[in-house]
Amino acid sequence: MAGNAARHDAWQAGDSYDLYMGRWSRRIAPLFLDWLKPARGLDWLDVGCGTGSLSQTILARTNPRSVVGVDPSATFVAKARGAISDNRADFKVGSADALPLPDASRHVAASSLVLNFVPDRAKALAEMKRVTRRGGTLAFYVWDYPGGGVSFIRAFWNAAKDLDPSAADLAEDRRFPFCTPDGLLDLVREAGLGDASCTRLETTAVFRDFDDLWRPFTLGAGPAPGYCAGLSPEAQARLRAQLFESVPRQPDGTITMPLTAWAVSVPA
Repeated sequence: MAGNAARHDAWQAGDSYDLYMGRWSRRIAPLFLDWLKPARGLDWLDVGCGTGSLSQTILARTNPRSVVGVDPSATFVAKARGAISDNRADFKVGSADALPLPDASRHVAASSLVLNFVPDRAKALAEMKRVTRRGGTLAFYVWDYPGGGVSFIRAFWNAAKDLDPSAADLAEDRRFPFCTPDGLLDLVREAGLGDASCTRLETTAVFRDFDDLWRPFTLGAGPAPGYCAGLSPEAQARLRAQLFESVPRQPDGTITMPLTAWAVSVPA
């Protein structure tokens, strides 16, 4: 079932991903760095860098010596390279479970909103530890899927399940039940890492209007958009109408929905 549920995990279209999740990733990244309180002048690794949201925030807020971003999607890596011209940043195509970096080469190995999508999470954490220097930090954060932490995605899947009960197996809360403080700390222990700390990160997603919320779901980049893009025009129209009825709108048409993630930090 896991492989079948993952069939809509399309992560190639960088512009479409930015409209869907990248813009909200940029809201949560500063909260993560505020919690970590890193020193300046460090060498960073951004595992699963996507289009560069975390890397860009590291460069802007921590004055690093260097940032290396690694992602399996060549399209995402190209998007990050195009968006970030800072000569301290380098982006590579590579896998979280086989990082293309030497041992003990980074002060901080961080991962933003991606670890739940990595098939072998324990190996990815072991790789992050391998490339982190003694006395450094391994840290990551993921959306609180079980708690409805990405509320507009939860609203999408609830609307989809009302029309198609089989959609329940594709929703992130069903697929990633471990994205809770206990589940994430268990994951760290199972990977053989040290004592970890965990915190809650909260912000909001603000949409100009319903079309600003809906359009990214039609573009295919990510699980919910992959499901939506695969529907017939008639089924997609029914889903749009169902979702429209369920989301709260302000008098001016804007839609504000909460976002919550869990962040974990482990000394290397």
